[in-house]
Amino acid sequence: MNPVSPLPAQRFLTGITTSGTPHLGNYVGSIRPSVAASKGIGAESFYFLADYHALIKCDEPERIQRSTLEIAASWLAAGLDPERVTFYRQSDIPEIPELTWLLTCVTGKGMLNRAHAYKASVDKNEAAGNDPDSDVTAGLFMYPVLMGADILMFKAHKVPVGRDQIQHIEMARDMAQRFNHLYGEHLVLPEALIEESVATLPGLDGRKMSKSYDNTIPLFSSREQLKKLIAGIVTDSRAPGEAKEVEGSALFQIYQAFASEAETAAMRQAYADGIGWGDAKTRLFERIDQDIAPMREQYHALINDPAKIEAILLAGADKARRLATPLMRELRQAVGLRKLAAPAAPAGKQKAAKTSLASFKQYREADGQFYFKLLGSDGRLLLQSQGFAVPKEAALAIASLQQQGAAALKALEGKLQPVEGIGPGDIADALQQLLDASAGA
Repeated sequence: MNPVSPLPAQRFLTGITTSGTPHLGNYVGSIRPSVAASKGIGAESFYFLADYHALIKCDEPERIQRSTLEIAASWLAAGLDPERVTFYRQSDIPEIPELTWLLTCVTGKGMLNRAHAYKASVDKNEAAGNDPDSDVTAGLFMYPVLMGADILMFKAHKVPVGRDQIQHIEMARDMAQRFNHLYGEHLVLPEALIEESVATLPGLDGRKMSKSYDNTIPLFSSREQLKKLIAGIVTDSRAPGEAKEVEGSALFQIYQAFASEAETAAMRQAYADGIGWGDAKTRLFERIDQDIAPMREQYHALINDPAKIEAILLAGADKARRLATPLMRELRQAVGLRKLAAPAAPAGKQKAAKTSLASFKQYREADGQFYFKLLGSDGRLLLQSQGFAVPKEAALAIASLQQQGAAALKALEGKLQPVEGIGPGDIADALQQLLDASAGA
């Protein structure tokens, strides 16, 4: 038996629902930080266009198609390199709806009853005196399960989200834990990654920039349209020469999201000195256009070449399915969707037992440390490691146990913790089993 190879790099996963035109808020809050993260070393990044999710909130086919094109072009124009990441369209991965069904079968309805989006719809109906489930689709109710499948399919460790999305990541963890409890350790438990530094932009009216409020500034507006929209940002009635407050100023908040620290300090001073709103809006326009203009030409070139984007997305789907297809094969086997000629597990055996040999499992926990455990041929936990700072250390410890058997236990003292009810003989027998199998291979 060959030594266990280290786990893949930490995986990040991000998606954008394809139900509208990308705006400056999407750029600052999602696209820009996602592209920056994709260029980091030691990370494996997954970016997808959530077109299945779009069907929950949009029944206009042309809008979904157009939004998919615009969002893909925006990400690519902003610098996302499809060669460095896995960039795909959700609906090109048929394993995602299949995993959604497997998760549906282990997810309690009570948990879904507590989902924020569903509760908000129920509360709105009750406040209006309507039936609590009036106009609530099964798609809206099941939205967290589909989101769980998006995340668990690719064993994502970190999912960058806003605070309003944390609940969905917690639900995905619950689904993975329940599935693993029933069928063995197959799914990775994800964590929400909250980027406190990522800005939430105000819109033209001062409220959060959102399609729902019709207050957005499209990311790739023409220079003329961008200038016109910025001129429409709501400000107070203070005249030129009067000091102005930066607190609560939508104009200043948008400027700060694009400017350097020095530029922001200069604008803050200009506010104190009484800059006129017209001049302030001109500064904001020039600062935003400085960032957007170099991307605008590339964006329009991509929009006018949808076949190129289609090819990029299909190539990304192929890359994604190299991971999704074997995982679904494994999960189908685990839940009993097997060929009839395949041998069934003997009655009384634990569900987690999948082979006649003991096996090591290496994984990463929420604390960022790498762990491994030894499972017996009957699925019992025999040996549990302490945390390792890097995956290679955990892999080397596993390799020494596989190659030396019980003789390696002494050298690993301090890195192993006892398991209640398991004696040294149980561990030694399992390790010897692996040695014998390796010798006979």
